[in-house]
Amino acid sequence: MRKYVPKDNVQKKAYYTDRYHVVPKVPQSEVVEGTHFAKVLEALENLVLSSSVQLGQMVLHINPKDNFEVIKILKEQCGYTQCSEQSAVDYLAKENEFELFWQLLNINEAKRVRVVCRLAKGEAIESIVPLFNSANFAEREMFDMFGIKVNNHPFLKRIIMPDDWEGHPLLKTYPLFGDEAASWYEVDKIFGKEYRDIIGPENRDPAKIDMKDTKRFSRIGYEVPFGTEYNADKEVPIEYSETLLVNYNKKASKQLDERK
Repeated sequence: MRKYVPKDNVQKKAYYTDRYHVVPKVPQSEVVEGTHFAKVLEALENLVLSSSVQLGQMVLHINPKDNFEVIKILKEQCGYTQCSEQSAVDYLAKENEFELFWQLLNINEAKRVRVVCRLAKGEAIESIVPLFNSANFAEREMFDMFGIKVNNHPFLKRIIMPDDWEGHPLLKTYPLFGDEAASWYEVDKIFGKEYRDIIGPENRDPAKIDMKDTKRFSRIGYEVPFGTEYNADKEVPIEYSETLLVNYNKKASKQLDERK
């Protein structure tokens, strides 16, 4: 068994001088005339609100009502025959909007385009499943995780969470360990609400350690073999491994002491 080393001072040293680390923005540049991206802008005409080049790919900001038409032109006229990613970002707290994006790939010319739009809360977006079958599950996941409705989707229902789940887990307002409904979901579904007082709510904290848990190796203060009965008065001695590779009973080397 590996010897436990306290890690109380792991966060003692700050990595940044500021309280919060601010990630630098990705450099942006304008579309150069005569390039492939310039021809793409010509094909889209007045459907693009703004455009830029970031990390070798073009980013197009559009009106949400034009998403189907824009992506159709990109596929049929510009050679972007693969939709590799589609999802959303929650900006409801500050701007009452979602940011939706589609990542398109032109395989023949090795070019990428990201189509971005802002969608107000409560509004719906048009499905692009008639253009890309791969968008079927992506749009269902977006509906499941964010609650964004997609018009004319062939089968818009939850894909990850159960059909009767309450809330949408990728919203920033959704609790990290689930809400009240989440803590009782399995109890209500399997046994019924009348068993709530008998079973209790689901423990959704993976870091919790129960002193009376006899099915785990970890105990507060010492470690015990699997299935050992709970006995708070009796402490089981710890036996550390001694192998040719690592000897956990050996004291720390001089070099490690100097580093401390």
